[in-house]
Amino acid sequence: MTEELEKFAPKQGEAVSKWCVMEANDADEQAHNLKDWQQQYDQISNGRFYGKIEEVMFESIHAFREHTSQTVRQQCNVWPNAIWLGFSADDKSCRINGHHVSSDHLMIRPGSTQFELVTPEQFNIFGIVINQDTLKEVARLHGIELDISLFHSPLRVWHSEKLKSLRYLLNDVLKPQPDNLIRHHQEDILMMAVLEILQQNDQEIHEKPSFVKRRAVVQKVTAYLDARSDKPITITDMCALAYVSRRTLQYCFEDVLGISPLRYLRISRLNAVRRVLTTGLKEDETISMVAQKWGFFHAGQFTHDYTSLFGENPSVTVLRYQQQSPFKAVSHSVRQ
Repeated sequence: MTEELEKFAPKQGEAVSKWCVMEANDADEQAHNLKDWQQQYDQISNGRFYGKIEEVMFESIHAFREHTSQTVRQQCNVWPNAIWLGFSADDKSCRINGHHVSSDHLMIRPGSTQFELVTPEQFNIFGIVINQDTLKEVARLHGIELDISLFHSPLRVWHSEKLKSLRYLLNDVLKPQPDNLIRHHQEDILMMAVLEILQQNDQEIHEKPSFVKRRAVVQKVTAYLDARSDKPITITDMCALAYVSRRTLQYCFEDVLGISPLRYLRISRLNAVRRVLTTGLKEDETISMVAQKWGFFHAGQFTHDYTSLFGENPSVTVLRYQQQSPFKAVSHSVRQ
């Protein structure tokens, strides 16, 4: 394993597994709480945010359950040389790279690969991340030949009863467990479950050409908006950039992200302002200065929009993050 992989991949050493629970009152703080991921979360729905992560770090596996109270756009990237499998913990659906994901779908993404999730309010998701080298070695020992191309298929359908069994297993795994033998047994079962999923070659879900085009429109516009954070941008500007009509632009955004282009613009910039406020204002820097940097030139309207989205006045955000940490953590390590 290279130095870079050793930096990012779970490696407990001396067979130590770590059970941890973390809570957050901010979407982007939740993103940073997930171990060894590179992420950024934008809150989309209105109201105060609450998030919770319950996780177990084995030697080569990271298993977790994540709860988010608000609709969130998540830009995700798991640690290198890994593979992530994610699925709803209940019957709610979400989106990955614009694709609709139902409760019987499994999402699969390899390490060092950027992907996007849009999750609804009160959403719970299970995740399993495994080191690819370890997975391949276990497959070899069991006489299983893995098709590596499957790592790049974002969605798969799995047998509903097997998915229920995996949910049951993860609910059991994500409890405090001091017993060394039980933890080793759980890690083995998780590894074999992932191998079984990756062998179901006929269950891949393919992208339709029309959807690929709509997603390309959204990606081009969002990249343009992100690069011009302080510039006033209109729907006409977006249409000209993507060479589409207003109606097509609206449909593309609603199909891929579930929101209109104007709402996306306003929400992404409000989240950007909040990230600055939660990390602390610089000397002689004011809230109005930060807001204007992100294109909000009317102080009253900005305060109204910010308060509606996050459930608190921007000045309250600054004061709260000056006084205390935005999240609570309860962490337990168990030597296996």
